[in-house]
Amino acid sequence: MLEGKRILLGVTGSIAAYKSAALIRLLIKSKAEVKVIMTASASSFITPLTLSTLSKNEVSTDFINTEQNWNNHVELGLWADLFLIAPTSANTISKMANGICDNLLLATYLSAKCPTIIAPAMDLDMWVHPSTKRNLAILSQDRVTILEVGNGELASGLVGEGRMAEPEEIMQNLFALIPTLLLR
Repeated sequence: MLEGKRILLGVTGSIAAYKSAALIRLLIKSKAEVKVIMTASASSFITPLTLSTLSKNEVSTDFINTEQNWNNHVELGLWADLFLIAPTSANTISKMANGICDNLLLATYLSAKCPTIIAPAMDLDMWVHPSTKRNLAILSQDRVTILEVGNGELASGLVGEGRMAEPEEIMQNLFALIPTLLLR
């Protein structure tokens, strides 16, 4: 079902960023082509080298790459059949909902023509905050597909909702959603 599909994976600053490595492996195993965009804060949790090695593509982290060439956010958005942002932090959700465009990932989101799916990841207090719920409602109205968060122990030590879905759960959702999303 994912064979030949071009998946653009966005990775934002969250402890759940380590799960993106396993997610890339599953996407590649399903014969998808994967390119990765990371926010600056994401690289505090997992390295671009790790994700580049697994995806077999250079990871984009800024508008200018290591060879001093421009990472064209429009071309990245047009390349993708699907933009999956996993994990998606509360900060990125807020910026997406409000059209804030202060990094390569957000510029690509605003110019992408393909469907977008997000896998939120944050602490319980952030997840239940009214502003997060408002921002998610806006994204839902904007036809962004929002995956359910998990319930369990969080990095803070709290127990509750806010965990990013496990990579296997994300893949199950992709298999279920791809036929309808790509018909939009």
